[in-house]
Amino acid sequence: MEFDTKLVQVGQEPHPGTGDIVPPIHLASTFEQRAQQDLRYFYGRGENPTREALERCLASLEDASYALAFSSGQAAGTTALSLLSPGQKLISSDDVYGGTFSLFDLLPRYGITVEYVDLTDLDALDAALTDDTGLIWVETPTNPLLKVADVSAISERAHAAGVPVLVDNTFASPVVQHPLALGADISLYSTTKFISGHSDVIGGALVYNREDFHTSFFRYRTSAGNVPGALDCYLLHRGVKTMSLRVRRQNESAEQLVELLSGSPKTGALHYPGLAAHPQHDIAARQMDGFGSIISFEYLGDVQELLEKVERFAVAVSLGGVRSLIECPALMTHRPIPAETRRRLGIGDNLVRLAVGIEDVRDLAADLERAL
Repeated sequence: MEFDTKLVQVGQEPHPGTGDIVPPIHLASTFEQRAQQDLRYFYGRGENPTREALERCLASLEDASYALAFSSGQAAGTTALSLLSPGQKLISSDDVYGGTFSLFDLLPRYGITVEYVDLTDLDALDAALTDDTGLIWVETPTNPLLKVADVSAISERAHAAGVPVLVDNTFASPVVQHPLALGADISLYSTTKFISGHSDVIGGALVYNREDFHTSFFRYRTSAGNVPGALDCYLLHRGVKTMSLRVRRQNESAEQLVELLSGSPKTGALHYPGLAAHPQHDIAARQMDGFGSIISFEYLGDVQELLEKVERFAVAVSLGGVRSLIECPALMTHRPIPAETRRRLGIGDNLVRLAVGIEDVRDLAADLERAL
């Protein structure tokens, strides 16, 4: 099947016996056990048919062998970090989501060190790779500066050192980027974002091919209990069906808004991989199918005043939904990161991030132009 057909049909086979083209939601927390029965389903913290239908679909989108769904992107990330042991080191992109930074901040208490590296600089990666490196965490495009890392080159170097690579593909979505095809070992998603697409459910996922990872992740998830409920999985799977349509529309609108921002005297540094001037534009053009719908820019004015003036953009964190959002990372998504670290990375107090939705771009452009 082609990608858009997988979105609609994988895990959504008509239900045997009734012919429902939308499979029923299995809300049961426990399943009857009898000696003569196949114990396929035992307890909802481990197995659930609705969850498994979503997982089959997510795995198919990257032609992967396995996918596991979680209660949030943070839960998926926590499970992936279970690959690390005390004494090992995690190498991470230096520009990451604030929640990821907070999660990594917990690792030293378990004997795991974290080294933040500009992964757009392969020499810096080579210098950071040591015998104790247990995992490389790549966020691309990054949040909020939209730096693009070369997944193929990073994976080649990592694998030569025997180190697995995880790519947080949340910003791109599986419509735009396939990390596993580029050589990564694990794709991570906050399914809350583009996969759900409607800002009405929290979730996460890991997608991968290695059976040993699957055994480890499944055991960890069952023990830790960081599973999504059946209704959440249903909502996520419903959102998946329109993901390609939504993401393509969002990308097109974002490109038009970048043109508007490029010509505004209120715009300073403008970050978007689709710009020819973007430092990693050529890498983005090679490994992505489109440049995404997230834009960040330095606002040469009072950010609070800008946030108060917009009407079509909701002032809120998150991204990937049908509604367009605007936020100031230093005040909102990246507030957990120390101010000194933010300044070093280039996340100033005047940095603004747009998450473009599916509204008519003419309304979005008029709103943004008036506010600017």
